[in-house]
Amino acid sequence: MSRTYRSIAFTGPVVEAQVEYGSRAALDRVDPQVASADAEGDRPRDPMGQAERQFIAEQDGFYLATVSENGWPYVQFRGGPRGFVTSPDEHTLAWADLRGNRQYISTGNLHHDPRVALIFLDYARQLRLKVFGYAEVTDVHRGGPYSGPLAVPGYRGRVEREIRVDVSAFDWNCPQHITPRYTTEELAPITDKLRRRVTDLEEENTLLRAQLAATTQDSPT
Repeated sequence: MSRTYRSIAFTGPVVEAQVEYGSRAALDRVDPQVASADAEGDRPRDPMGQAERQFIAEQDGFYLATVSENGWPYVQFRGGPRGFVTSPDEHTLAWADLRGNRQYISTGNLHHDPRVALIFLDYARQLRLKVFGYAEVTDVHRGGPYSGPLAVPGYRGRVEREIRVDVSAFDWNCPQHITPRYTTEELAPITDKLRRRVTDLEEENTLLRAQLAATTQDSPT
C-alpha cells in the first residue's frame, strides 16, 4: 500500500476493529509508516508507479464511490473501451464521462464533496487496485461533439464531462475471493482455436462421407 493509504483508511474505529480481530500487529509489521496531511490541511499525494498506471490502462471499467450531501455512499460502475481511463502523470487519473441514465448522482455528489474511491478489478488475473483521490469535474457537453484529449476514437457515446482525479493513495488488494471471469476478447485465442478445429473436423467428415458414398456406389451387388 502507498504511504498515505493508511492515514486515510485506518481511522480510529478501523484500528479498534483491527485490534479486536487480531490483525493490527501484522499490519504494522508489513507497513509501519503512516503519512498524514500537514497542519495547514494540504492534501497528501502518493505517486503511482509504472505497475499501477499500466494496470489501469489495461482495464475496461472500474467502480466509483462518491459521498452524498446526506452522508450516504454511492457506488457506480464506469465502463468503456480498454484504456479509456488514462494517467497523464503519476498523480492523475482522467477519463471522458459519458451520458448515462441522466440521474447525475455521482456528478451531483462530486459538486458537494470531491473525495472519491475507485476500485479497478481484473477478474481474469484476480487483481484488484483501490485508489483514493479528489475529483475535478469539467463540463464539455455545451460545446457540441467532444473531440478533446480524452475522447476515444470510434467509441459511441456522448461525452458530457471530463473527470480528473488527483490521486492521494492506493493499495493492491488481496486476490482472495475474486472469481475469475473472462471477456470475449480474452477468450478469443481459445475459442478461435476450437472453432477452427470444429471447421476442420466438419470438412474431414464431409470428405469421408463422400468417399464412403462413392465406395458404396462402386461396390458390386
